[in-house]
Amino acid sequence: MTVYGFHASHEQIHPGALLSAVRRARDAGFGAAMCSDHFTPWSERQGQSGFAWAWLGSALAATDLPMGVVTAPGQRYHPAVVAQAIGTLAAMYPGRFWAALGTGEAANEHITGDGWPRKEVRSARLRECVDVIRALLAGEEVSHDGLVTVDRARLWTRPDQPPDLLGAAVSEKTARWCAAWADGLITVNGPPEQLRRVVGAYRDAGGRGKLVLQAHLSWAPDEDTALAVAHDQWRTNVFAPPVPWDLETPELFDAVSERVTPEQVAEVVTVSADLGRHTAWLREYAELGFDEVYLHHVGQAQDEFIDAFGAKVLTELS
Repeated sequence: MTVYGFHASHEQIHPGALLSAVRRARDAGFGAAMCSDHFTPWSERQGQSGFAWAWLGSALAATDLPMGVVTAPGQRYHPAVVAQAIGTLAAMYPGRFWAALGTGEAANEHITGDGWPRKEVRSARLRECVDVIRALLAGEEVSHDGLVTVDRARLWTRPDQPPDLLGAAVSEKTARWCAAWADGLITVNGPPEQLRRVVGAYRDAGGRGKLVLQAHLSWAPDEDTALAVAHDQWRTNVFAPPVPWDLETPELFDAVSERVTPEQVAEVVTVSADLGRHTAWLREYAELGFDEVYLHHVGQAQDEFIDAFGAKVLTELS
């Protein structure tokens, strides 16, 4: 049966409020949680940027939910540091933590002052990081010279069982590439046929493990408010790559999204005041084969969303 989880958006909500929200989600019937890992928000209107790894320690201690994070080793984070963070959380909370690894976005990675590599270089760098992280979690001493450099690194605190390392992909090409190394796949919502192609590309290339979906949605008691919330908070996220990969600041995202219409936002966010429609959309994702679906209400007011979906949506889906 598909697990429906809560997505904690650090770009939009203060980490203290997110901790309260994940507790509330647990009590409302959500079966898992995940979070983003950003240094900067997508828009000045979002206005937050809590440190995901610090929050995860608190959230795992405050609930009994399994949790995951989408992160990008290689530039902002050295892979040995990511391995240490993964290893520590997995050792403290056995069987409850996973990490999805992606190539990142310039908005978060440019802070190091290093140049932002081409996509193919970022992919090659990520693959090196994956190999380093896996070796460290296996207890090996690692030295590596390549797009990343590692000198005699070893993890002294490790879990008995290494956690799943998922691949993050939004295209068929990237999904096929992830199949060679990932323990599962995470992607974002889109038209059913597009999702079917991404899942098929991963499985056809030999991809193993669970399929995970981050579902962007907007709900409010009336349609106009649901659409206005989505437009206010998520209109910077309607663009196809390479725009989201390469822009460096919230100001730039806000500038390029000035003329984005509410209708354009509704093409990437499922918007409705009708909880029955949301239930149908989420059930369709399960029918596509997703093992875990994480609900991301793109508004900043989370309590009403959690209560409504817990009472009227999750009960129907279960």
